[in-house]
Amino acid sequence: MKIFRIAAVSCLLVLALNSCKKEQEAQWKVEITKPAEKVSMTDISKEFFDPKVSLEQFQAKFPWFQGSVPNEDFIKRRTDPQEIKLYQEAASKIDQAKLEKDFNDLFSHIKYYFPEFKTPNVFLFSSSLQMIQDPILYDEKTNFLFIDITGFMGFKNPNYKGLELYFQKSMNPDNIVPKVSRIFAEKIVPFSTDHQKFVDLMLYSGKVMMLQDAFMPETPDYLKMDYTKEQYDWAKNNEANVYNYFVESNLIFGDDHRLVERFINPGPFSKFYTEIDNESSPMIGVFTGWQICKSYFSKNSETKLTDFIKKDATQIFNEAGYKPKFEE
Repeated sequence: MKIFRIAAVSCLLVLALNSCKKEQEAQWKVEITKPAEKVSMTDISKEFFDPKVSLEQFQAKFPWFQGSVPNEDFIKRRTDPQEIKLYQEAASKIDQAKLEKDFNDLFSHIKYYFPEFKTPNVFLFSSSLQMIQDPILYDEKTNFLFIDITGFMGFKNPNYKGLELYFQKSMNPDNIVPKVSRIFAEKIVPFSTDHQKFVDLMLYSGKVMMLQDAFMPETPDYLKMDYTKEQYDWAKNNEANVYNYFVESNLIFGDDHRLVERFINPGPFSKFYTEIDNESSPMIGVFTGWQICKSYFSKNSETKLTDFIKKDATQIFNEAGYKPKFEE
């Protein structure tokens, strides 16, 4: 009977946790009655490599694309077999119709919470691997969004030989929309250089991740973090251990600038300076900040996102009552 009671209690706890998770997910599933302006998506490189399009026609349509490259070099690039091959492979990896649909959904969700948002003009292009470590560029002045598709050809693509594997893990077509979402979220969340304690940095990242939840309610959490599924599972399974480490090491309100490199910045793993480092997930401070923000919303679900992102990090931390439980 005792074993049964323990099993029953465990079952109730699991059901309660699942119910709480579903409630949080449902919070961000909203009805979009006023969608954002339809996305205009242009594949620049398709026209760049099209022999039927003259240089004059291309320059007239995209006067800003050539930059300072001389006409002679520009013409050579248009017929370079290697560049054409890279573009064709990259383009074959992406379902442009689906990408356009996903962008329409993303931008409509952003506009739902921030009505002043204007749909950017989206341009796909191939940099021939020159911009693969920073493949997305948003120009606020023109409201142009540029996406280098050679940066999303897939983990361990032969063309990425020599590039750190931890970079490659988020270089898949499924990572495009979450990365774009994060760019706009980071522009929306206020950042103060006057508040540089670890809790401030974790909660800044947590606010960005909460916008990710609101902007992409149907997207798996691991993609929002630029994680693999395995990295996300490690972070969830060790959530209490990580937080306990932060508390016992007096890091939460610390101001050591090295904490950013150890727990916030992208990398192959987080740096606890223990034997578990190589097994750990990177950016674990971002993940923890996200969970603290989720805990806050679970207790203050009526809070508007526009108000939440302006709240002081210490206030959020205190009101969140974040206490992850150790797995038994």
